[in-house]
Amino acid sequence: MPAILSVETSDLPFELPQDQTMEFAKELFSESFDDIERLLKVFANGDIRKRNFSEPMEWFKDDHTFGDRNARYIENATTYSVKGIEGCLASQTFLKRTIHPSEVDAIVFVSSTGMSTPSLDARIMNKLPFRADTKRIPLWGLGCAGGAAGLSRGYEYCLAYPESSVLVVCVELCGLTFQKDDHSKSNLIGTSLFADGVACALLSGDQSPLIKERKQPNYVSIQSSQSTLMPNSEDVMGWDVQDNGLNVVFSRSIPSIVANWLEPVVTAYLEKEQVALEEIDAFIAHPGGKKVLEAYEKALKFTPDKTELSRQVLREHGNMSSPTVLYVLKACMEEAHDPGEKGLIAALGPGFCSEMLLVEWKGDSA
Repeated sequence: MPAILSVETSDLPFELPQDQTMEFAKELFSESFDDIERLLKVFANGDIRKRNFSEPMEWFKDDHTFGDRNARYIENATTYSVKGIEGCLASQTFLKRTIHPSEVDAIVFVSSTGMSTPSLDARIMNKLPFRADTKRIPLWGLGCAGGAAGLSRGYEYCLAYPESSVLVVCVELCGLTFQKDDHSKSNLIGTSLFADGVACALLSGDQSPLIKERKQPNYVSIQSSQSTLMPNSEDVMGWDVQDNGLNVVFSRSIPSIVANWLEPVVTAYLEKEQVALEEIDAFIAHPGGKKVLEAYEKALKFTPDKTELSRQVLREHGNMSSPTVLYVLKACMEEAHDPGEKGLIAALGPGFCSEMLLVEWKGDSA
């Protein structure tokens, strides 16, 4: 079965402590809400310590056109994707040697925070020496589910072409979508939660020559994947595209949806794979927010230790949309695992939808 050979993350250059962003929000939103002090508790109670962005704090205080935002998205997303790819292909933690870009057969490029035609994978290929015949598979509009979806599409490509290797690239610059004149509660919550980030994963089919370049004796093998759409739920999460750009849609019902809808979806998937929920050793979940993680625990009857890695990523990085689950995956792969241990990669996003992958750690003899 296809394997995950390497995962790398790349933090954006401008680190903002959560208390600093809270003061910024207080200044910005104080005239819009009579109960601003109560609402600002979402910053303090969200279990986020700091976040990183592609632009400094001063940038968010000025007005920006949609065109200006998107131009910065194209430039910054290309630059930081290249950096993330280079780190993934040269990982001293996961790989025996540096993989040359020409050894990659396909790129799954995942992003939802800007627009570009051609898609940014074409620009990336002009910055790094990929082969001209590298397959390009851009995914847009999946938001927070995009990281898991990118892994799923990469897995399916390697399953169809077992001699191939696939690079999954997730880049989101959520900060560039910030609307300082949007004084809705959704925007206030989004301001407290979302951040920028880049993450890349190298996947390999079981007949790929790169499979022997894995460094760790026990590696992650993807067993299957599943996508599930909740009907008529377009308004739960996403973008409201206006003349000024992308305006966040973030329903307050998300935690209750997770608590009530997710358990039967997960249970049905695992039953199909003949795996009991109790057999899941590692829960590699996209940390949509503190309340979402609590809803995961309630729905799946997991103890907090099962979501600890997700909490750590949320605490240090916030919600970076699609790359976030790869941050959790990297942290999980850096820990010791025995052959036969099972993991569930899970993320939720616009649609409303879930993306899940069942993984298992294999030894060299497996």
